[in-house]
Amino acid sequence: MRKKGKWIVLALLLAMATACSSGGGKGASSADGQTTLRIAWWGSDTRHEYTQKVIDLYMEKNPNVKVDVEYASFDDYWKKLAPQAAANQLPDIVQMDISYISQYAKNGQLEDLAPYAGKQINLGDVSENVISTGVVNGKQYGIPSGVNVLGFHYDPATLKKAGIDSLPEEMTWDTYEKTALQAAANKIYFDSGVAPDIFFHYYLRTKGQSLYNADGTALGYEDDALFVDFFGRMARLIEKGAAPSPDLTNQTKGIIEESELVKGKGIGIWQWSNQFVALQQVANRPLEIAPMPGPDMEKGLYMQPSMYWAVTSNSKHKEEAAKFIDFWVNDVEANKLIKGERGVPISGKIKEAIASELSEPTRQVFDFVAAMEPKASPMSPPPPVGSPEVIASLTDIVEELNFGKITAEQAAKTFRDSANAVLAKNK
Repeated sequence: MRKKGKWIVLALLLAMATACSSGGGKGASSADGQTTLRIAWWGSDTRHEYTQKVIDLYMEKNPNVKVDVEYASFDDYWKKLAPQAAANQLPDIVQMDISYISQYAKNGQLEDLAPYAGKQINLGDVSENVISTGVVNGKQYGIPSGVNVLGFHYDPATLKKAGIDSLPEEMTWDTYEKTALQAAANKIYFDSGVAPDIFFHYYLRTKGQSLYNADGTALGYEDDALFVDFFGRMARLIEKGAAPSPDLTNQTKGIIEESELVKGKGIGIWQWSNQFVALQQVANRPLEIAPMPGPDMEKGLYMQPSMYWAVTSNSKHKEEAAKFIDFWVNDVEANKLIKGERGVPISGKIKEAIASELSEPTRQVFDFVAAMEPKASPMSPPPPVGSPEVIASLTDIVEELNFGKITAEQAAKTFRDSANAVLAKNK
């Protein structure tokens, strides 16, 4: 609460300071008719480099537009965006995460892009299922920059080193646990654990349930046995050496170079498809992608936007901002620079046009997504307002469970009480 209060005070102070300033940061048109846009995103150095090249290409093709850039790591990005939002000084174009889009939309900080579709933004070659993932409360607040699908990214050589010739066909949670314990018996980690909210949500979908209810006012599942079954299994695997301890995980802090897979001590990582290429580059050896466990994988699987592009409601150049999003979606030269790093392109024509430009790892991702797309079910609605707080609570509670400080049953009840208290504010 102290931290939250500090950020609120900071946001208010910045808002007051901005109100007294000239307001030149909003973006403006100069006397010669040139429009200045601000665009913000999060990501790695690699993402920053190619995004700048895409922006340079856009400015070359649109000499009347100047684009100012702002970028940061994921955590720092949201810390910078919050006070800008409070001061009504958001960039014209923002990269938006699925965990935050509902919050920014509800606060009136994002523009409905439906009126720009078919005009400034051509979406005629995009699946309706993909477009609809950016809809919040009936309005199109985001355009996906690309789509992802969950899978297991693994090293076949380390798999064999662990005494396992191949992964089970149509893996189930039971065969997953059996295989992971076989690896542990040979002193090799099977995986690095799972991101609690993402993979628990997938598991719930296979059971016909969801993490949140339809109106975002409570959890979407009633039986805590589902929580106990999923996270109890993950805790057992940690206890038996099939996945790293929380201590080791906290030391590596999600840094790819420090992952057990890269070091040759772990077989694989459960993650989104757009993260495969970076992992492959750092590992510098052949990796493969395997589907998610079942049963009922088809019910759990969904195509999720890696992130969205959104236009902010305070932008003075919404049409020009929408044109940049169209450029990202439909320009062949731009996508030859992007190469699917923000997810597989949403335009079918672009996927065909850049196929010959892809590296082998990127082609693996495109092929895997293409194979999974017919098996996927529609995505659940974007997480409700308050979801970042719910996810943070879940992460902390699961860490306590993995440290052995509480039981799975205690964790399930604590999470339900905590999450429902946050989500009840949406009523």
